[in-house]
Amino acid sequence: QVQLVESGGGLVQAGGSLRLSCAASGGTFSKYAMAWFRQAPGKEREFVAAISWSGGSTDYEDSVKGRFTIARDSASNTVYLQMNSLKPEDTALYYCAAAIREYYSDYTSSFDDDYDYWGQGTQVTVSS
Repeated sequence: QVQLVESGGGLVQAGGSLRLSCAASGGTFSKYAMAWFRQAPGKEREFVAAISWSGGSTDYEDSVKGRFTIARDSASNTVYLQMNSLKPEDTALYYCAAAIREYYSDYTSSFDDDYDYWGQGTQVTVSS
């Protein structure tokens, strides 16, 4: 079992920035695509951004394009979500997810059922 630990959430004013981190550890596989999803109260969980294990492919939900950036560190064990120009509608519990795809270095998915491991989430609250 891979453990995913999110950090970096908090309270920020509209227009501000936060950077979320997701550290992956344990498990058998070292190559996996990673993604961020979020869930606001009363709403379904939605896709935010994804990155392949190589870092060569990314995908974003339309509402965050141009504001959020997903990236991996040089060791490919931590994924970041840089969130700029935050809006109140970005308020949600943000989850990190990982998908084992050893032979597909550019694989990404926006479908939550494609992911094998999930973190516990980190809360992002944007005030207006």
